Amino acid sequence: MDTYLERITPADQAAMRAAEERQARLTKPAGSLGVLEELSVKLAGMTGAPAVPAPAVVTVFAADHGVHAQNVSPWPQEVTAAMLANFAAGGAAVNAFAKNNGVDVRVVDVGVATPVEQLDIIHANVRPGTRDLSQTDALTEDEARRAIAVGFDLAERLVQDGYRCLLTGDMGIANTTASAALIATFIGATADAVTGRGTGIDDAALAHKTAVVRDALALHAVPPTEPLKALQAYGGLEHAALAGYILGAAANKVPVILDGVIAGAAALVAQAFHPAVIDYCVAGHRSAEPGHAVALKQLGLQPLVDLDLRLGEGTGAVLAYPILTCAARALAEMATFEDAGISS
Repeated sequence: MDTYLERITPADQAAMRAAEERQARLTKPAGSLGVLEELSVKLAGMTGAPAVPAPAVVTVFAADHGVHAQNVSPWPQEVTAAMLANFAAGGAAVNAFAKNNGVDVRVVDVGVATPVEQLDIIHANVRPGTRDLSQTDALTEDEARRAIAVGFDLAERLVQDGYRCLLTGDMGIANTTASAALIATFIGATADAVTGRGTGIDDAALAHKTAVVRDALALHAVPPTEPLKALQAYGGLEHAALAGYILGAAANKVPVILDGVIAGAAALVAQAFHPAVIDYCVAGHRSAEPGHAVALKQLGLQPLVDLDLRLGEGTGAVLAYPILTCAARALAEMATFEDAGISS
């Protein structure tokens, strides 16, 4: 892992200054493109030049969670594997959004409990689901490291294949429980502040889920300076793989668009490993899950889309991708006042 981290450097400040100077000369009033101007400058700092980050790929990391045994979700665990079949067949929301926006889709089994060897996906199963985080460590240190490596190595391979923007996706019944525990750990929040309804539980189930998160935080008591121990304590395997994927994007100096609360939790893990990783992150959207808003605030990221989404899969990241490319294209392709012969 140290080799990964050594390759991550902060954004290119000289490229950002050049982007700001070019923004000031484009044929528009200064600041009139609002957040898109800031985004284009940030993108230039990631890649070293004003360029459109294309092609793009969304990677859906899938895994199961032992804490499902605590009745924190109304959905059976087998739904994770069933949704992988749906992704592979092109029938999920993320497939539809990706097709619309010109984004490729990759699906990775990093820890699904139900065997899915028959599916045409990436098979990198570290173990069949985590252990129950409310009773013991969800993962061993070796398992957490291996899952991180799955994400990093895939990011590396995707960049080598020519992708210039990586988007995060996830699938795993009960993964919002692990996300809440991770977010609470890294921002110092209470379980009540970060635990949400996930797939749509009622008030009684939410109170129970919150209590499970609260007890797990007390059981493990991981400090925010120990990202590997946090992954061991709470999982999930998809969170670890996503953290590696985010680190891999940063190491290769390509932008990574974060999806919802699962990606937000993983980004907090990645940030704890290396603070500069956030220079390469763009928040695709703000999830309806309460933990996501506080995670984004901690990360210092402004979401591009806010539509009360809470599906996951990478849908919010894929929706945001055209906004990101518009920002980059405006900086790279708009005429300057000098080019257009207009007095500024």
